[in-house]
Amino acid sequence: MTTPIVRAAFLGNYLPRQCGIATFTTDLTNAIAAEYPQVDRIVLAMNDAGKRHAYPPQVRFELAENDSDAYLRAADFLNVNTVDVLSVQHEYGIFGGKAGSHLLPLLRALRMPIVTTLHTVLGEPNADQQRVLEEIARLSTRLVVMSTHGAALLRDRYGVPAAKIDLIPHGTPLVPPAGEAKGRLGIDGRPMLFSFGLLSPDKGIEYVIEALPAILAQFPSAVYVVVGATHPHVREEHGETYRLSLEARSRELGVEASVIFHNRFVSAEELNDFLAAADICITPYLQPEQITSGALAYAVGAGKAVISTPYRYATELLADGRGVLVPWRDAPAVAAAVTQLLGDDSARLSLGARARALGRGMQWPAVARAYLASFERACAEQTRPSPVAATLAARPAGLPDLNLTHLRRLTDDTGILQHARYSVPRYDDGYCLDDNARALLLIASMVDVGTDDRALVRALAGRYLAFVSHAFDLDAGRFRNLMNFSRQWMDTQGSEDSHGRALWALGAIVGRSDTPGTRSLAGDLFQAALPATAGFESPRAWAYTLLGIDHYLGAFQGDRSVESVRTLLAERLLALHQRANGPDWCWFEDRVTYCNARLPEALVVSGAHMPQPAMLEAGLASLRWLLSMQRSAEGHFAPVGSNGFLQRGAPPARFDQQPVEACGAVSACLAAHRATGDPSWLDQAYWAFDWFMGRNEVHRPLYDASTGGCRDGLHAERSNENQGAESTISFLQALLDLRAAQLAPGASSPTPPMT
Repeated sequence: MTTPIVRAAFLGNYLPRQCGIATFTTDLTNAIAAEYPQVDRIVLAMNDAGKRHAYPPQVRFELAENDSDAYLRAADFLNVNTVDVLSVQHEYGIFGGKAGSHLLPLLRALRMPIVTTLHTVLGEPNADQQRVLEEIARLSTRLVVMSTHGAALLRDRYGVPAAKIDLIPHGTPLVPPAGEAKGRLGIDGRPMLFSFGLLSPDKGIEYVIEALPAILAQFPSAVYVVVGATHPHVREEHGETYRLSLEARSRELGVEASVIFHNRFVSAEELNDFLAAADICITPYLQPEQITSGALAYAVGAGKAVISTPYRYATELLADGRGVLVPWRDAPAVAAAVTQLLGDDSARLSLGARARALGRGMQWPAVARAYLASFERACAEQTRPSPVAATLAARPAGLPDLNLTHLRRLTDDTGILQHARYSVPRYDDGYCLDDNARALLLIASMVDVGTDDRALVRALAGRYLAFVSHAFDLDAGRFRNLMNFSRQWMDTQGSEDSHGRALWALGAIVGRSDTPGTRSLAGDLFQAALPATAGFESPRAWAYTLLGIDHYLGAFQGDRSVESVRTLLAERLLALHQRANGPDWCWFEDRVTYCNARLPEALVVSGAHMPQPAMLEAGLASLRWLLSMQRSAEGHFAPVGSNGFLQRGAPPARFDQQPVEACGAVSACLAAHRATGDPSWLDQAYWAFDWFMGRNEVHRPLYDASTGGCRDGLHAERSNENQGAESTISFLQALLDLRAAQLAPGASSPTPPMT
């Protein structure tokens, strides 16, 4: 028995946004409207960073890709609009967060079945991509793929049951006969080779251009038409470099009179004209694992002779004589295939006829029927929960918006200034490596949550990394720390702690940055600065270095020299804990002083990844003890005060309480949660973060939402109104860490902390 669909929602990119997913989502919703006019359609459109589009009326909700709160608002919108099923168009690059993880809280919050179309299924995903796709598969009632290879990958690589997978081909339009199409395009009477789609270096267009001299030697009137704007992400990163290189190569080979670029996103009607006019369509792509291609599907659906490299989708779609496969990066093979088909009309037309026979089942009316059948199966398979509104306990805790205003105010052309008088930067105190390393670590953390202002984040990353690089004395293998406002170093060698913080930030850049040049510089500095730590005596310097090593090895697991330093420092830290540990004192030293939670955090992450269970348990035990010592009579987080700290056998100093301690506690608790899966650690992280928001002994907020800064500490009766770099970065780091935890695969909502 099928379940009738009254209202279907669609989440993905949508026209007029210019990309293949937008075209697909638009065509799918229009095809369903044409086949099933009784079904109400609601579209939720994804907007790329900083962009808005003039959408048609069926778009009822817009989401900025990096606005994590918008995803939960979208879930509320869907839940209250009695949607029967949600169709998600999934591609890693269209959702915010690491590997598109912003999508996960939305899917977790829904009360209707989810049918997810996977436009990419990676055979060799990285760890984040694997975790995200596995959770999407778990949350989806059904999964749609467009190729048998994609279905096999889901079964074999991701463990998805075959019964949960629907194989539905990529939809194609009905392309009219050629007619006068060539005349309208200005190439009447000329053999036309055709490639289309958003332009990027992995499209391999250069190999067709390099084949043209041999093609033109036999068919001098042939023309190669390339239609499509440069992919927006490629244009943002590299401008029009690839297109310009193709133009330059055409001139170099003397074939520029036979190459036509249409550098724009064409309408469906225009594309049909190009397809109708084409004699041969070519997809010379360079990614072997590609399991879907709208351009190839359109060419097959139009009944065109197709030449392609043997990527997965092409191998499947062009089997049984439906196209010609040529080797990778092989211009002579492209030339031979083209000249053979242009010289044999019968063979070319027969190839197209076999493609057209397959393409009939790929036309949008048939695809729309297949999707509605999938929707109905999903509704029949999932019992809808009772429509009860989500309470606060059932959803992620609310967090402030990320506001970088004060961070920018404190940052000049040199780096971030140490201190402020109220919210005004103090030039007198200059700069330090400590704070610039903290700021660099903060920027690295933004990769996990995304940002709408990529240009700002990259500019800040470059500024802070430049300061860290300038601070390094290559001959001594050590960092300097203090610089005055006149850009003069005030020391020849910084503290061990500042050296460790710099390594921590550099390791995070290596492990998280998506900018190759930035990663390379950070990696060079990391390798050059790491050897000095073997002679360090500061436990905190060991801890900071271990945290940096953990990030670094996330990218370069197996680097034996780095792993040996981790073993050395982690065992030293563990031995320190074992010597100092005793009844009622589960710590590393006879005093609890500053940046305290970083010590157990370093043991937790090192013990979890080495793996060393005894080391992990020592880190967890010391963190539990530290948190127990930092709890007020009312049950609030109350870090050991800097005015006296905590001496063994004596009561802790209550004030001044520092933001850096709350930040460390949040981070350490989240590390413990990742290592153990115990949700109580997540509760403790939120409990420590609440200190910033006013749930503390003085009942005063440390975070200043009007400036985006954080006050410098908590006194017995008031807060310190100055908003320096350490305090502000501490708040922002804790906020980013919690946002990343909410977006992580497998994340759950915290329960209210016990008081």
